[in-house]
Amino acid sequence: MQVVNQTQDVAKNKLITGLLDVYVQEVKTEFGKIDKERKELLKKVAHYVGLRLEEDGQLALTFICTHNSRRSHLAQIWAQVAACHYSVKGISCYSGGTEATAFYPAAIQAVEKTGIKVMTLSEDKNPVYAVKYCTNSHPVMCYSKKYDSTFNPQGGYTAIMTCSNADKNCPFIPEASARFAVKYEDPKISDGTPEQADVYDERCRQIAREMLYLFSHVKG
Repeated sequence: MQVVNQTQDVAKNKLITGLLDVYVQEVKTEFGKIDKERKELLKKVAHYVGLRLEEDGQLALTFICTHNSRRSHLAQIWAQVAACHYSVKGISCYSGGTEATAFYPAAIQAVEKTGIKVMTLSEDKNPVYAVKYCTNSHPVMCYSKKYDSTFNPQGGYTAIMTCSNADKNCPFIPEASARFAVKYEDPKISDGTPEQADVYDERCRQIAREMLYLFSHVKG
């Protein structure tokens, strides 16, 4: 009688599309574009993530910017993609702002170009999206919200500030077990210009590059 190997690759969690897999592989060749100081910051976050996973087996990351419309969503999505790609288990990613607006369409379009699947679940002033990135993982639920929304973890999470304004306006987050500032330039500066799509694609790729670099250094 043939014994079925329950750990065969059929059940392995993989990136959702071939396009996304190619995108990730290309981005990994660009780690040299990250400067030395930035790499040290990302490795510091990775070291903390690894320690927490070793101790607790799971960790929630909440990415925070001002409006929860662009950078924090991109970082949330790419951190989850990176965890899937490097088979880092126990990671749950969230995002929020110091105020709520809506997930900006140009940011969504930049994500979709990479091969990630974005499904619209509601259509109002603040739509809800299901973002599918891996074959056997639940999609990331994305919509604009404050960082302390009841949808997000209420304590014990790691706060990662993705913009200077949010970092300045939230000088203390008592619910977070740790806090890091991993800031990005706001692609909003290109809104309504001929360069808009290119700027959003560039910021999306930068954040993908850095989240992949970060999770490539997670141990635990």
